[in-house]
Amino acid sequence: LAALERQIFDFLGFQWAPILGNFLQIIVVILGLFGTIQFRPRYIVVYTVWTALWVTWNVFIICFYLEVGGLSKEMDLMTFNISMHRSWWREHGPGCIRRVVRPSSPGILEDYSYVSVTGCIIDFQYLEVIHSAIQILLSLIGFVYACYVISIFMEEEDSFDFIGGLDTYSYRQPPQEHVELKPVKPVGKVL
Repeated sequence: LAALERQIFDFLGFQWAPILGNFLQIIVVILGLFGTIQFRPRYIVVYTVWTALWVTWNVFIICFYLEVGGLSKEMDLMTFNISMHRSWWREHGPGCIRRVVRPSSPGILEDYSYVSVTGCIIDFQYLEVIHSAIQILLSLIGFVYACYVISIFMEEEDSFDFIGGLDTYSYRQPPQEHVELKPVKPVGKVL
């Protein structure tokens, strides 16, 4: 649900890189849940590998918005340099008052050059960092749970007794190549 919520706000901001990442996260979470329900450890392994990548992606987003290591939140990395859109939270954060400033040049008609945002309770970059931190926390919990489920599945595979279990013949009697059929005698009178 957290990835779906994040997907919605990234769509509103036209941030294509996070949209793609969130989409993959949603698909892999569904795959992991399916693997857990259907007892398919390989699907859960795919989920655990993706979780490591997802944590790395969210650490990158935190570094991006906090401008760590030469990254700048003003770069167009999140939109694949396709558009000039930014985080939706930049203009629509809690308490933000958005005001459009028209250009001072008389030659430009109805083009808005600047949006003034004031009064935000929390800056947009911190909201994005909080979203990523929540994703990391949920991913780490999911990773631990997935490792636990994989270990349970592996123990069940190792401990299952095939001899005398679901086989059609027991280990005490060798399999018969020909089965002798006998007619069934009626129990009561047939009218």
